[in-house]
Amino acid sequence: MQRTVVITGCSSGIGLAAANDLLTRGYKVIAACRKTEDVARMNTLGFIGLQLDLDDPASVDRAADDVIALTENRLFALFNNGGFGVYGPLHTLSRQQLEQQFSTNFFGTHQFTMRLLPALQASGNGRIINTSSVLGLISTPGRGAYAASKYALEAWSDALRLEVYRSGVRVSLIEPGPIKTQFTDNVTQGEQNKPVRNPGIAARFTLPPEAILPKLRHALESKHPRLRYPVTLVAHIMGLLKRLLPGWMMDRILRSH
Repeated sequence: MQRTVVITGCSSGIGLAAANDLLTRGYKVIAACRKTEDVARMNTLGFIGLQLDLDDPASVDRAADDVIALTENRLFALFNNGGFGVYGPLHTLSRQQLEQQFSTNFFGTHQFTMRLLPALQASGNGRIINTSSVLGLISTPGRGAYAASKYALEAWSDALRLEVYRSGVRVSLIEPGPIKTQFTDNVTQGEQNKPVRNPGIAARFTLPPEAILPKLRHALESKHPRLRYPVTLVAHIMGLLKRLLPGWMMDRILRSH
């Protein structure tokens, strides 16, 4: 039987790379995008386009209803990849900006996942895969809002994994470091005249979005998916340093970059 996977944030980058790869591997791909023109484009590419604005609870409910109808309430996998970044020193960010950051990156993901959870459980071996970030492991100056939303996603994923284990659903996190996508171009800056930029050294370790594909395939197809899948050397190193170094030393490293 053909397996169906829902992927959010499919207009470009990681989401589009994942959708293309899984389609060639025989999956039925429901590709969710925020903009209607991108939804139409997904249909022309061989996916089932789905309109989803994670910042809008009504849109999330409509999208979930559509998925349930399309899959007859039996879904193999959900790849929660949609999101965006709010950058800037914390004192430059308003409560409204922080709420929007969490609304899209966390609250919308929670709502969509909970609506689809019965369909995932009905499959008997469903998979939930969440795109976190190296900034779900460490927080750096100017990226506190985005990092906070990813820290929340990490904790939420850990709790969900334990809660749904007996139903056969497995929950994994993909933790990319620097990936070459349109993400940085779409960042909301707290200070337009002083935008937060990635350090020059990051370019040396930046990989294309296809770098996540081996990890995504393993999370979907292995009998024993891992809890976390770091992607890029930066994510591997930062995860290791976070475990080994005292906090003051990590602070010194992060301040210097």
